[in-house]
Amino acid sequence: MSGASGSTEASGSDGGAPRSLLAAIAATADAVAATVPYTASVPDGYRRACRSLSLSRPAAAILTAGYGIASCAAGLAVLAVAVGGPLASLVSLALITGALGIVALARYGVPFAADAKRVRTLGAAPSLVSALVLGATLWPSAERATAFATRASDTPLAARLDTHRRRAAGTPQSGLSAFAAAWGESFPALERAVGLVERATAAQASERPAILDSARRQILDGTRDEMAAFAAALRGPATGLYAFGVLLPLAMVSLLPAAAAAGVPVTGPALAGLYGVALPAALLVASAWLLGRRPVAFPPKPIPRSHPDVPATALPAVMAGVAGAVAGGGLATALVAPWATPVGALGTGTGTALVFRYRPAKRVRDRVNAVEAGLPDLLSSVGRRLDAGQSVESALAEAASEARSPTKEIVDAAVARQEHLRTSVEGAFLGPHGALSTLPSRRARRAATLLGTAATVGPPAGESLTAMGDHLDELRAVERETRRDLARITETLSNTAALFGPLVGGATVALSGTMGGGGQFSAVPSATLGPVVGWYVLVLAVLLTALSTGLHRGLDRALVGYRVGLALLSATATFLAAVVATGLLV
Repeated sequence: MSGASGSTEASGSDGGAPRSLLAAIAATADAVAATVPYTASVPDGYRRACRSLSLSRPAAAILTAGYGIASCAAGLAVLAVAVGGPLASLVSLALITGALGIVALARYGVPFAADAKRVRTLGAAPSLVSALVLGATLWPSAERATAFATRASDTPLAARLDTHRRRAAGTPQSGLSAFAAAWGESFPALERAVGLVERATAAQASERPAILDSARRQILDGTRDEMAAFAAALRGPATGLYAFGVLLPLAMVSLLPAAAAAGVPVTGPALAGLYGVALPAALLVASAWLLGRRPVAFPPKPIPRSHPDVPATALPAVMAGVAGAVAGGGLATALVAPWATPVGALGTGTGTALVFRYRPAKRVRDRVNAVEAGLPDLLSSVGRRLDAGQSVESALAEAASEARSPTKEIVDAAVARQEHLRTSVEGAFLGPHGALSTLPSRRARRAATLLGTAATVGPPAGESLTAMGDHLDELRAVERETRRDLARITETLSNTAALFGPLVGGATVALSGTMGGGGQFSAVPSATLGPVVGWYVLVLAVLLTALSTGLHRGLDRALVGYRVGLALLSATATFLAAVVATGLLV
C-alpha cells in the first residue's frame, strides 16, 4: 500500500492519537511557532497527513515548532561542549540525539502516523466488502447494500463509506464510486471489489452472483497478495534489525577489553549513552517503521476497560509488580551481585505487573477468537435450514446443538433471551444485556446483524447466510496464511527477545569481566557494565516482543502487553542465570 501520498480518507475518529496528546502537541506547536522567526515550508503530503490525523493546528506551525525545538536543543549541546568534562559530553550527546530525534519526528513522524492509521483502517476492507456483497445479494440496490454494510460494521472504514453514502443522498449516486476512488491508491483491490459490487447491483439477476463472487475474490486475493509481498520484503529489514540491534551491540561488549588496551576511551557515561539512549532509540524507530509498513492488519476490536472481566483498576497489577520487584531484586543481589539488583527488580517487577494487568484481557481475546472460529459452521448450518423453509429462530435453536463451545453458549443465550423476552433475533444478540454485549467481536456482531436481517427477509436469505459462513472461513484461511508467512521472522524475534539476547548478554558481561582481569578493563567494571547491558537486554525484550506480536497479530494492546510481560520475566531470569553460569564455567 502506498505511503504518505495516499488518500486522506483515513481521517475518521478512530485510531488516532489520544486527544490529550494531540492537545499537548497543538499547544506546544503554537507556543514555539510564535517565537520562531521563520516559517517552515510544508510539502503537500505533510498537509494531507495532518488532515488525516485531524490535527487542529496548521501543518506549518507543527513543522516549524519541531525545527525550533531541535534548534534550541542543538544550541544547548554546543554550550555543553564548551563547558567541558565527561558529564557535559554525555549531556551534549543526549541533546544532539534529542535534536535529531525531534527533527525526524516533526518531519517524518506525522506522515508515518498517518500511514499507520491508514493501514489499520484498511484492515477492515475484507469484512466491509463481504458486508457489501451480502447487502447486494439481499437487495439488488447499491444504496440499500451500502446502508446495510455501514450498519453491520462499526469500523472507521465503514464510517468513511457512510460519509460518502450521506453525501450522495438525493443524487443518482450511491457513494460507492467516490469511496472506491478515494481508497484506490492505497488499496487497489478494494477499489476493484467495490466497483464490482456497484456493477452487480445494475446487472441482470442471472449475472449478479458471479459478479459478487468475483468482488469477494478480489478483496481476498488482494489481501493475500499484499501480505505475501510484505512478508517477502520483510526478511531483509528484519535481518538487518537482528544484526545491528542484537548481535553487533552485544558483540561490542566483548571487544571492550581490547578497546581499553588500545587506548580507546571507554567510560561508563559513554556506555550509558550508547546502550541506554542511542541504541534503544534506533531500535524503537526501526521497529515502528517495520510495523508501519505492515499492510491490511486485520485489527481486532479493542477490549474496553469497562468490560466486566477486566479489572476496573490497575492497583492489583501495581501491587503484584511491587512484590515482583522486591523478590527479583533480592534474588539478583543474593545470587549474582549488588549491581544486578536494579536489573532484577526492573525486569521482574515490570513483567509481573504487565502479566497481571493484561492476563484478564487476553482471556477475553482468546474467548473472542474461539467464538469467531465457530461462526462459519453456525452460519452455514442456519443458512441450510433457512433454505429448507425453517424460520431463523428455529434454525438457530437446532444449529446451536451442533455448534462448538463457546459459540454454542452464545447462541443458546440468544435463543433463550429471544424466547423469554419475545425480542427480535438481532436484539437477542446485540440488545442491552444481549448474548454479545460483553463480547468485543466485530465479526460476531456482523453475523448477528445478518441473522436479524435474515429473520426479516425469510428463506431467500438462506443462501446469503451460507455465503457469509464460507466467506468467514476463507477470511480465516487468509489470516492463517499471512501469519504462516510471517511466522519464521516473528518467532526468531520472539526467541531473541526472551532467550537468545539475554543469554548472550549475560554471558558477554561475565566473559568481559574475566577477560579484563582488572587491569585492562578497570575503566568499566562489572558494576557499571552489568546494569548497562542488563538495561539493553530488557529493552530488547520489550521492543522485539512488541514488534513480533504486532507483525504477527496486529497491535492488540492486551496481547502485546501480556507477551511483553512474559518476555521481561524470561529475559531477566535468563540474563542473570547466564551471568552466574558463565562465571562458574570460566
